[in-house]
Amino acid sequence: MTTWTSTPALGTSRRTGRDPAVVPGGLPRWAFVPAALGGLFVVLPLVAMGTRVDWTNFWGLMTSESARAALALSLQTAATSTVVCLVLGIPLALVLARGRLPGQSLLRSLVLVPLVLPPVVGGVALLSTFGRRGLLGESMDVLGLQIAFSTTAVVLAQSFVALPFLVVSLEGTLRTAGERYEVVAAGLGAGPTTVLRRVTLPLVWPGLLSGTVLAFARALGEFGATITFAGSLQGVTRTLPLEVYLQRETDPDAAVALSLLLVAVAVVVIAATHHRGPSR
Repeated sequence: MTTWTSTPALGTSRRTGRDPAVVPGGLPRWAFVPAALGGLFVVLPLVAMGTRVDWTNFWGLMTSESARAALALSLQTAATSTVVCLVLGIPLALVLARGRLPGQSLLRSLVLVPLVLPPVVGGVALLSTFGRRGLLGESMDVLGLQIAFSTTAVVLAQSFVALPFLVVSLEGTLRTAGERYEVVAAGLGAGPTTVLRRVTLPLVWPGLLSGTVLAFARALGEFGATITFAGSLQGVTRTLPLEVYLQRETDPDAAVALSLLLVAVAVVVIAATHHRGPSR
């Protein structure tokens, strides 16, 4: 009786039968080199910034009146902008993922434009819309409503740049989840709103949560559109990124300390929201 034996593939270990260039899970070993470089590219500037902080005066820099006002305004406006993104972004993502509309590809492209648009250009666009001489600004001025260079303008600027992050994240999750559970629920007699509330949103909760965090973080760090559309008035429109920019010219130590504070707030928010229990 003839016994056939298999020959290990070229480049594999005869003892284990595995390619020595591949770690368990199929990841090539060479991928760790550019991955490490990418990690250093992101982390090293943050570490370098930490080495520039004047730790002896750090607490005093953090608790100055301008710093506290800027931080409070940033958190307040970023939270409000995130709510705006949720109210507008969830229906928009649903339409893009589930709708069958003419020109839907064009609509998606326009919604995602703020992702690649320079923020200062977004500020000019908002100013052209809501400014006193803007498309809607003149009508609002007649009604006694002035949006530009106000706290409302900060919220609009942050929402403009943050909305696509929520839409992209949620739309991708909706497409991945498919429609089979919604079809079953509708077949059992559930109405569209009930299906959305009881089936769709719980199903895409991870994507919605990630999109919400990204939107909040993007709103928290918004600078270009804010300074163009809202200006820099302490306690009114001067958010923490604007305070960092102004302090950089007069007090570099304060600018570095406030930058570190902004990084810390963003890291805490993202880490706390993305912390989940063990997967089942």
